[in-house]
Amino acid sequence: MTDKQAQRDSVILAALKHVPFDGWTMSTLGRAAEDAGFLATDAEILFPGGVAEAVAHFVALADRMMIEDYTTQDTSNLKHREKIALVVRLRLERWTPHREAVRRALSLSPMPSVAGSALKGAYTTIDAMWKAIGDKSIDFSFYTKRILLAGVYGSTLLFWLEDRSEHCKATWDFMDRRIDNVMQIPKIKGQIRQRLTHLPSPARFIQRISALRRGSRAV
Repeated sequence: MTDKQAQRDSVILAALKHVPFDGWTMSTLGRAAEDAGFLATDAEILFPGGVAEAVAHFVALADRMMIEDYTTQDTSNLKHREKIALVVRLRLERWTPHREAVRRALSLSPMPSVAGSALKGAYTTIDAMWKAIGDKSIDFSFYTKRILLAGVYGSTLLFWLEDRSEHCKATWDFMDRRIDNVMQIPKIKGQIRQRLTHLPSPARFIQRISALRRGSRAV
């Protein structure tokens, strides 16, 4: 970690207590910089891209912490779906005390100045999750895995933001159901593919239709 990255991390972490009241603004980052031992004006030096850059750094910081948290877990006996569930849970659990800061960051996503970095950050997070659990796919499944996990993580994130159950138990139950649904997709594809093998090829089907038409005209 570079000195600048560590400084940026410290400002973002210091900002979390201010964001629920004042939002993600340069004023908030200035106060956070002072809390972290810098000058308020240093926030503009650390984040020359403004709030959009600060929020993007928050996402990147969360990615790094998620990977660090996952490496401390014993996953040797976990199934693939259990690893996915664990990495998503670890990602969210760390920020449970700061859900409002996460909510405020998400609310900025539609803004033109933030939309591009928000989309990139979302992809980077999903990619980091797969890499954290050891996925090395490079074929078409590389994309399908990330698309499917994006749906699971996105819906779980929104549920978690509103969850007030003890230890967010309702969120983890919701997540498990979503993962179970996704796990059914390859099975469904396989069943459809197997059934299609029993159907005549399109060429043979067309030949049969043509033969029937010729027979009807001959009558």
